[in-house]
Amino acid sequence: QVQLVESGGGLVQAGGSLRLSCAASGLTFSTYAMGWFRQAPGKEREFVGAISWSGGSTAYADSVKGRFTISRDNAKNTVYLQMNSLKPEDTAVYYCATDPKYRTVATMMRHYPEYDYWGQGTQVTVSS
Repeated sequence: QVQLVESGGGLVQAGGSLRLSCAASGLTFSTYAMGWFRQAPGKEREFVGAISWSGGSTAYADSVKGRFTISRDNAKNTVYLQMNSLKPEDTAVYYCATDPKYRTVATMMRHYPEYDYWGQGTQVTVSS
């Protein structure tokens, strides 16, 4: 049974930082691309960033580029989202997702949002 469990969310002031984690189990983690997404109240879920199976390739939404960094530790079956210079508009529930069919960032983004596995989400709230 595949599980993705996000953690690390919370309340932070604008300009602050948070690091989200997504721990995976029940799959061969090191062979899958991983993605981060977010959904703010009243808005559609949107792409934040993605990382290839090896960690050698990443992609980011323009709204977070230069502030957020995705990394992964395949030995720990965990993907991270380091969020710096947070803004109130970053407030959302953050989700990680994956699909065994997609190893690269390009294929993952091409097939958004049709992924087999999603986490339950972690709330990030940025106060002004």
